Amino acid sequence: MNKMKERPDLLDKKSPGNIKVVQLTEETGVPSSHVYMEAQVFSSDSRRFLLHRAAYAHGPSGTGPNGTYTLADKRKFRDDPEHQYLLCDIENNCALSPLIAETGAIAPSVYADKYAYYFIDRTEVGGGSLTLKRVNLDGTGRQTVMVIDAAIPGTNYRPSFIYPLSTISSDGKRMALSCFLGDGSETKITWGLMVFDLEKASVRLVMEGPSWCNMHPQYCRSSDPEACHDILIQENHGNITGAQGQIQALTGGNGADIHVIRDDGTNFRDMPWGRDGNERCQGHQCWRGLSTWAITSTGMKKPPEKHLIESRPVPSADHLGSKTPGGIRNDLSRNFPGPFFWHFATDIEGRRLITDGCDTFGPDCAVYLADLGKPGTDPAGPFNYLLTPRCSCTKNSHLHPFLSPDGQYGFFNSDESGILQAYMVMLS
Repeated sequence: MNKMKERPDLLDKKSPGNIKVVQLTEETGVPSSHVYMEAQVFSSDSRRFLLHRAAYAHGPSGTGPNGTYTLADKRKFRDDPEHQYLLCDIENNCALSPLIAETGAIAPSVYADKYAYYFIDRTEVGGGSLTLKRVNLDGTGRQTVMVIDAAIPGTNYRPSFIYPLSTISSDGKRMALSCFLGDGSETKITWGLMVFDLEKASVRLVMEGPSWCNMHPQYCRSSDPEACHDILIQENHGNITGAQGQIQALTGGNGADIHVIRDDGTNFRDMPWGRDGNERCQGHQCWRGLSTWAITSTGMKKPPEKHLIESRPVPSADHLGSKTPGGIRNDLSRNFPGPFFWHFATDIEGRRLITDGCDTFGPDCAVYLADLGKPGTDPAGPFNYLLTPRCSCTKNSHLHPFLSPDGQYGFFNSDESGILQAYMVMLS
């Protein structure tokens, strides 16, 4: 497939002189996109990663805002033969090759520099099947790990409306994936988190409830034997879900808060963010590299800004958000005048952060790079301007910047050409 082409026209007078921008995809009539920036799609050596074609910023072409589905959209993307996950080989001039091309493929996670795990979604509300598969990054050794075609063991629930993002533990032994658990009746509207034991080829449901419709599960990347079991999750109090699993409304303001749970369903904790009447969780959060610190973007009423706040999980205190007792809150963006940051990610060492920033989503939204200091104490900065990718930032065309594990490459989406494509910036 096409290899990268240089795009110096996307740089301007404010851009650093030592960076280079390349366009990774350029098919006419087929949108392509990076997988959502929190996804674990990179090999550990920073040489290869997954992106996908026939896809938008929040998932395959049938997914809607925030990765949610309508019933018609779900069937559209699941049966779309154009949708593929492509392997990008940075060392080979960013050559692209299909790695996962099966119809219905969703929610990939890459482990080390060895495997890509993914799911084949053939579920229906109250029925169907979900298949977990694995393939070597060179395309060999494709195999089925397990199939769920009955109730999740120990429950009466069948998974459906599979979330487009999975997450894998740092030791490569477990994966987590969220889903809808309803049976089609108004009294059974609930969502849940499944954890897969990859060695035993088994699955268990570790939590469920009506407020977990947009969970964004993310395993802590630490190798600590306890921390590697922690999963960062988002709760949406008061969301509205139909009996068939269609999300009719997510919640803003005090509706969303962030928690951490152990992957056996125990040790539920809170992140001290939002829910205080002034600060809200904007909806994106991630771990800071290999550490047990996490970062979120917040929306503030007074002043009307969006800050990046770093914290660690603390004992649960009934969803008090920023007022949770014992919470440490380090405002990484406090030295940036009038911060208005949306999406972000760090390198694996937690030393660099990339983010998009603008007062309002639109073509003026820019990409910044900042150094990170001592966790819990130091502000980020300075925030160095990289470029303005001229992205419309409509619901399917967010920039969603992220970094390679080694922090040497940045990635973003843009529809500046008239159709969404994937880009890379060489940082040094």
